[in-house]
Amino acid sequence: MTPEHRHPRRTDRSKDEGWIRALLHRGEAAVLSAVWGGRPLSLPRIYAYDQERDAVYVHGAYGGEMGKVISEGGARGGAPMSLTVFEMGRLLPADEAGEFSLEYASVVVTGGAVEVEDPEEVEYGLRLLMEKYAPHLEAGKDYRPVAPEEVERTSVVRIDIESWSGQEKAGAAEFPGAYWFKDVR
Repeated sequence: MTPEHRHPRRTDRSKDEGWIRALLHRGEAAVLSAVWGGRPLSLPRIYAYDQERDAVYVHGAYGGEMGKVISEGGARGGAPMSLTVFEMGRLLPADEAGEFSLEYASVVVTGGAVEVEDPEEVEYGLRLLMEKYAPHLEAGKDYRPVAPEEVERTSVVRIDIESWSGQEKAGAAEFPGAYWFKDVR
């Protein structure tokens, strides 16, 4: 089932499903957000997007804050959680400080997060992460594949995507004075 497409306030910056999927595939890192104990919680994570399942896999350690969120809030279809992936582009200067702007691309997904218990799916999620972040290395040749005891002590979380939105702002290629932050700091 395709996730519900939620459009941002600025509908002129809203992106379609293909664009959303592409950013989820190429994004480098994400921020998971949830509410735990009545307070907001945000955790930076690497992730792997599984397009066939419309799910995102992340991993962590047993007993961490994410695990507590899931165990306390995961009764029906998983604990409510959101994941944000974004890319920062050039800064776009203006004559007035209040008019400065920024190029960006972002996707926000929401869904139910569950701790994966099936060892085969844990290994699958870990393999997706390795294929994304170490595509130039081969299991069994460049590194030892995940061992069964590692599967047992590794927490893999799957977020089943229920809704998503994507937006992008891009300035003209010749935007006057546009610059990259890394070039001026």
